[in-house]
Order: sequence, then C-alpha cells, then structure tokens
Amino acid sequence: MELLHFYISTGHNFLGHHGKPPSEHPMVEVERLDCVAGSGVRGDRYFGYKENYKGQITFFADEVYSALCAQFGINDKPSSVFRRNVITRGIDLGSLIGAEFGIQGARFYGVEECKPCYWMDRAFCEGAEAALEGRGGLRARILTSGLIETTALRIQPLSVPVS
Repeated sequence: MELLHFYISTGHNFLGHHGKPPSEHPMVEVERLDCVAGSGVRGDRYFGYKENYKGQITFFADEVYSALCAQFGINDKPSSVFRRNVITRGIDLGSLIGAEFGIQGARFYGVEECKPCYWMDRAFCEGAEAALEGRGGLRARILTSGLIETTALRIQPLSVPVS
C-alpha cells in the first residue's frame, strides 16, 4: 500500500448542514498525521469528536478517484474534495472492514465503508454519490497512537548554476 496524500480540516463543511449551504473549511494537505488512539487525527475536525467514534481516521483509494475523474471527465478537482484523511494506492480498502491493520507503527481497526452522501454530487459532480456506492472509502478507529508519513515520491528541485 502506498500513502499518497494526507489531509486534515479544522471544520465541518457538510455535517450538520442539511438544508443549508456547506461551510468552506479547506482540506489542508500535510506530510504526516498524528494519530491518537481513541481520539482521532490531531488537528482534524473529528479529533475527540465522540467516544469510540468509528471514523477517527478515513481512507480513500486513489484508484477510485482516478476512475471517477475518467468517468465524469473531471480534471480540475483534487482528491481532497472527498474529505478523507488518507489517500491510498494499491490496497482494497473494503478488505480492511472488520480487520486490524498497521501503518508505520500505528494500529487501526477498519469499521465500515465511508458511505457516500448527497453532498458528493455538489463537491465533485452530479452522479458522484451513486458512482461511489460500495467504494466510498474506509472509516477506521485508531487503536494505538503513532505518526504516519506519506510514502509518495517527493521530487526535490535542484539548484542549477546560471552561466
């Protein structure tokens, strides 16, 4: 499994906004996540949200994101619009439901699919909610604390002498 992107947001855009417009709290990309057992991701809107909350951390597959972009001809929206914490590649997230798994020393328990809601049609495009059925990502509990870092290739700019 590759860990491509990590996101946190300090506020809810959709939760509690039924019948109202969404808020505009951005998803901020970070290089690492501080996962705290039983509480969530430090700095994220769900940190300490509820005792034993089943969505302390959320995962979304880059393969699903890429397929949706192709299906709907979308090329101007990042994977962060789905408001998941971790964007992965190379693992079937559904296979982690009901399983314990570890990432870089932190341990998690896969609780359930992140079921898509009607807000996905607004955040991504019309039809996204239906297209995400059965592949909306994974909600998990954090069992043991730890820092996790992206495994995406980072390209460092080189200093080139000017002649």
